[in-house]
Amino acid sequence: MAPTTAAITPTSQAHEKTLGEQYVVHKKDRAMVGHKDFSDDIPVISLAGIDEDYPGGRREQILKKIVSACEEWGIFQVVDHGISDELFTQMFELSRQFFALPDEYKLRYKMTQGKKGGFTVSSHFPDEAVANWRELMLFMERPIQGRDYSQWPDKPEGWRPIIDEYGVKLAEVSGKLYELLSEGLRLERDALTKTLGEIHGHLVVNHYPKCPQPDLAVGLKRHTDPSSMTVLLQDQVGGLQATKDDAKTWVTVRPIKNALVVNLGEHLYYMSNGRYKRADHRAIVNGEHNRMSIALFFHGENEAKVYPLNVKEGETPLLEEPITYAEMRKRHNILYLDRIKIAKLAERENWSQEELMRKLTELEQRSNA
Repeated sequence: MAPTTAAITPTSQAHEKTLGEQYVVHKKDRAMVGHKDFSDDIPVISLAGIDEDYPGGRREQILKKIVSACEEWGIFQVVDHGISDELFTQMFELSRQFFALPDEYKLRYKMTQGKKGGFTVSSHFPDEAVANWRELMLFMERPIQGRDYSQWPDKPEGWRPIIDEYGVKLAEVSGKLYELLSEGLRLERDALTKTLGEIHGHLVVNHYPKCPQPDLAVGLKRHTDPSSMTVLLQDQVGGLQATKDDAKTWVTVRPIKNALVVNLGEHLYYMSNGRYKRADHRAIVNGEHNRMSIALFFHGENEAKVYPLNVKEGETPLLEEPITYAEMRKRHNILYLDRIKIAKLAERENWSQEELMRKLTELEQRSNA
């Protein structure tokens, strides 16, 4: 989402008694399920034995579980992934140290148009009336030659090399997951990664300060990711929520120490012709504790081709013709804003839920044409 940065960060406003008007969301967008009302509906999958690649081996079982999770939710958690607890602890500690620094320092790295990465508040679209209760630091993590180190803070000391190591380790995990997702579509293991070209990644460190009136705000509004895959590390506070029924019901993803949350984005949704769901999710806030999550978004090259890879006989491709990865992301953003406009119109004109859903379905169909 296009960045916008306020002059005062949520961290600076966390001790106020009332919430700034710019953060107050519409009633329909407020959380009805609490940040600590944890659900076990989101699958938790162990990657232990992933290299047992023979009939009856663990890889077969892991593959079935991941495919099932992707078909039902588009979101799941993985444990036994091989990344050390120490690395996660260091990432969280150094990230917390950064967000505890004065606003003046953080705003030196303000993310503005034309800059590759940096610090920003909210990250909502300019056309949106309401901001997200969060601040974040975005790093263009890969390819290395695309980095702008002038936008990488020099405080806290030691953060840069830890980010480097973290990116390498998560890329290894994502590579294994892409192989399994390809196998789940009955394709060669490298089929999905080949469609991306040179893989790009941006790392987003999210900080959701405790909120004066958490019932009125959200940390990040409902959305799907305009990425291929997002791998997220969350702390133990709780606040990530997911829905699989178009927001009729929400579940709060149970934080599991050092587990990685995997969200499928637009790219894998289209490449699988909708067999794999895109993770429909949001982040809510609370008035007791700061919350942090660290997300690495994996993207394809701008010119990478997006079109279903394995359309079954009798199926209709989701896309009428191939589009570029850049066009896919552009359409995603336009659709997001158009959905907001339609929802507002539905409220003004008192549409029925059926009428609203019909309009939204038509909107998405036009987007895919």
